[in-house]
Amino acid sequence: MNKKIASIVLSGALFSSANATEFITIGTGGVTGTYYPTGGAVCRLVNQVKKESGIRCSVESTGGSVYNVNTIRAGELDFGMAQSDVVHHAINGEDKFVGNPYAGLRSVMGIYAELLALVVSQESGIKSVSDLKGKRINIDIPGSGTRVTAEIVMKALGIATGDLALSSELKSTEGPNMLKDRKIDGYFGVFGHPAANIKDAVVSVDAFLVPIEGAPIDALTEKYPYYAKGLISGSFYRGITNDTPSIGVKAVLVTSDKISEKAVYTLTKAVVENFEEFKKLHPAYKTITKESLLEGIVAPLHPGAEKYYKEIGLL
Repeated sequence: MNKKIASIVLSGALFSSANATEFITIGTGGVTGTYYPTGGAVCRLVNQVKKESGIRCSVESTGGSVYNVNTIRAGELDFGMAQSDVVHHAINGEDKFVGNPYAGLRSVMGIYAELLALVVSQESGIKSVSDLKGKRINIDIPGSGTRVTAEIVMKALGIATGDLALSSELKSTEGPNMLKDRKIDGYFGVFGHPAANIKDAVVSVDAFLVPIEGAPIDALTEKYPYYAKGLISGSFYRGITNDTPSIGVKAVLVTSDKISEKAVYTLTKAVVENFEEFKKLHPAYKTITKESLLEGIVAPLHPGAEKYYKEIGLL
């Protein structure tokens, strides 16, 4: 091989290497929740600059928060959506992570507030959490963020799963159809609101959102600072006209300390530089601000995210 050809081959190899595509995947939740479209919204913005960045983003429907954290740790997901309480448990080795803390978990951004919804049929007669005794309720799959929050709330209000006539363990995505088919009286789900899941339910069922409030809930938010009280607007769902008090957590985009600084920096920049476009991609983002992206952060920031936030003066 002469020097000229060798030079062309070498420069071509270097160019190819420098511009090699890096694929990243975001784990989300059920397709009718808010995690799935959130992952899609983030990927949409990342993929708009993929020619320049070399980063290509895809989204995967998963079992939710705990699944995402465990799968990131296993190296099978790059990013994932997770509730702030689940992130807290993961880094501290609590609850589903007892004896197995995940020190390598890193935060990218806290996107929006999620509130627990207890969706019931009006014919069930359920008006409060205490009315759940003897009823058929879907409490979501083991390991989901919804399940974790639902069990904490039920315990605080004196309800055990054994008090239920049926404690179904299917994804909250199954809730609307199960309610429609009268297989359950209600189901729990942690969502950013308005959620497609509940919109699906109220199309075919006269539904009611059960208030989650009272002194035990006040004490719960004192004990667990990653929980906050909020209202689900009475303007969101057909037939539900009153604001419904509940508690919630922050939907946080997390990753691993093993993911490249370039990938995390690119993703963070893509969202923040196109923030107004991002906010239009789902009603749950209506009230978020650039500053609020750093609220509800429990795990340390990934260096790639930290670098970008410092560049624009958010840190």
